[in-house]
Order: sequence, then structure tokens, then C-alpha cells
Amino acid sequence: MAINSATAYLDNAATTAMVPEAVLAMSQQLSKVGNASSLHAAGRSARKVVEESREAIADAVGASPSEVIFTASGTEANNLALKGFYWHRLAEGRNVIATSPIEHHAILDPLEWLVDHENAKWLELDVDQNGQVLIEGAEKKIKEVANSISLISIMHSNNEVGSVQHVGEIAAIAGELDLPIHTDAVQSFGKIPLSFRELNVTAMSLSAHKIGGPLGIGALVLKKGLDLTPVLHGGGQERDLRSGTLDTPAIAGFAAAATIAIAELNSRAARVRKLRERLISGVLAKVENTSVNSAKDHLPGIAHFTFEGAEGDALLLLLDAQGVQCSTGSACSAGVPRPSHVLLAMGMNDKRAKSSLRFSIGPSTTEADIDLVISVIAPVVERARAAGLV
Repeated sequence: MAINSATAYLDNAATTAMVPEAVLAMSQQLSKVGNASSLHAAGRSARKVVEESREAIADAVGASPSEVIFTASGTEANNLALKGFYWHRLAEGRNVIATSPIEHHAILDPLEWLVDHENAKWLELDVDQNGQVLIEGAEKKIKEVANSISLISIMHSNNEVGSVQHVGEIAAIAGELDLPIHTDAVQSFGKIPLSFRELNVTAMSLSAHKIGGPLGIGALVLKKGLDLTPVLHGGGQERDLRSGTLDTPAIAGFAAAATIAIAELNSRAARVRKLRERLISGVLAKVENTSVNSAKDHLPGIAHFTFEGAEGDALLLLLDAQGVQCSTGSACSAGVPRPSHVLLAMGMNDKRAKSSLRFSIGPSTTEADIDLVISVIAPVVERARAAGLV
């Protein structure tokens, strides 16, 4: 099989290319001096950029500016939510965190740490074969131990298979029981309609680099008037919940990317959805014994396939040699491939889970990128299957 000189980046769920508007906004601030916490002119100038950016991000996600707390990443926002709510409510005897088994590791790993080191307990909310939380079962489990729950955390959409969760329904259950609910909306923001206010959640995590913004900046949107136990202590920035000098250039880039993403949300989603459909129909026509893993409600740009009899890691490397960059979506520890925890929770066995690939389409994806995948996928899968037989 000849090596292809063309390339197609189809791992936008991992990170996206910065949009020109974000590059410009960030570049304009990089050459300026000023700490947003300083009272002199340079500090006030930086603060003005930060607060205008905060307003833009709040507007983009349907929140009040005072509810946007800047962090260094979506991972930090998730840690602040989980640990902050847990420690804040532990004095009330609330040591249970309710979440699903298909959450991002930025939720599951801090949860595991709290279980191992802080005596937390995990209430696991089951999902169906499409990767969506079973609402009736979740409601029953939550109500049984409601007096012990410190936080409910359910991702807005899954980063591997793209299934969109019914967060609003779970938020309604939480509201009836006066329980805080957090959603990791990193994958949803800028791709599908998302409103903090309309969802009626307590907290929401966002990340800039998933929407064409810079790496190293995220946010936790937290309802006004609520307190958490901080994870970081220092200068008391961000409502005294996230100390640290604010990264003005990155915040400006985040706001620019968010503004563009929301302004172009419908047109981007329609275009990305068509590319996804083109990819799925093309792959299924070329490769037998292949299935698509998705719920009816799904993100427009994630196409997740299972190629029976082909190792996902082999497919990934063979596709990379052909210029196609995608993801298995599986965790890897010490070089030992492991099946995706998401797919296992959806009921797949180890073999099928290890035979899966995620292609994630973004605004910069072209028809030529999709056609490249379709042109090389059959010989790649054939070779991977043959290697598996050996």
C-alpha cells in the first residue's frame, strides 16, 4: 500500500486549529504588559480586556459575566467542580458523587482520587448501548441516597461517540431534591445550542481549544451566590475560587473564538453534519462488517466506527501513514492498549471496543479530507484485519 502525501486532520474532538480571530486577539495582547489585578493604568487596561472577554463568553453560553470563572483548562474546571462541591458539602455528611461511567477522565480521575483519599463514594448512573444515561434508573438511584449526595455531574455530550445527554432532565431531578448539578460541556460548546441558564445546571465546564481558541485556558461557569472550596489558594482572583494571575492574552483569544463559534454555530453545524454523513456513507460502502456507534441525539462532527476484526491501534497507525489523523479514543497506560471505558460501559466486549475508531470533524475539515479517508479506508482495514489473524 503506497504512502499518501495528502493529509486529513480528523481529530478535532482532541483539539482544533485556532481561528484567525483568536490568533489576532491573542497576538494583540501578547506584546502588552499588565497584570489584571494591578491598580495602575497597565493593570486597568488588562482588566478591561479580561472583563470584556468574560462578558463575551458569558453571552455565548447564556450566563451572567460574574458566573464565569477562568481556569487553565477544562480539566481544571472539572476538578474545581468535583473537589470544590465535595469538600464544601462534606461537613453536612454528603460524601456521594453521582456520575456516569462514560465521563471524560477529567471527571473520572479526580473522582477516583476522592474515593481513594477523601472517603468519597461513587454513585454510578447507568447508560444504554448508545451512550446515554438511563433517566428513570438515574432518578431512582439518586432519590435513594439524595441526603448523602454532594454533587451530580453528567457530561453534556460524550467525547468519544458524540452522544448528547439529557442533562436538562437530570437537572430537573436535581432541582426537585435541591442538589447541585455540574455538566462537562467541553465537547458541546460551540457545536450545538448550549445555554447555562436554560439547562438550569449549577456549574458547567468549558475549554477554549475545542472551539478554535488557544490551549491553556478554560472556564467553570458557576451560579451566582454559590461557594466552593478552592483547589488553589493564593491571590484570591476569580471570586476567591481560582487564585492565579489571569492570562489576559489567552482569555482574549478564548472570547474571540467563542464569539465566532456562536455566530457561525448553525452554518458550521450544517456543514459539519453533511461531511459526517458523507464520511459514514462512504466508509460503510467500502468496508463490510462495520458499524456506527451513535445515539439519535449526537454531536454533528463525531463519527465513531467499529471495524470488526481489526485492532483500533493498528488502524490508527496505518491511517496515519496514509495522512489520516484520527483517534481510537482509548486510554493507554505504560504502552499497554486498553479498551475504551466508554464503549465497555455501553455494553461492548473488549474485542469490539478495541476495534473502534473516532473521526471528529471540525470547521476546517474539507470534502477532500473526507474523500481521502474513504479512498484509503478499505485497504487499511483489510491490512489490519490480516495482521489480527496472524
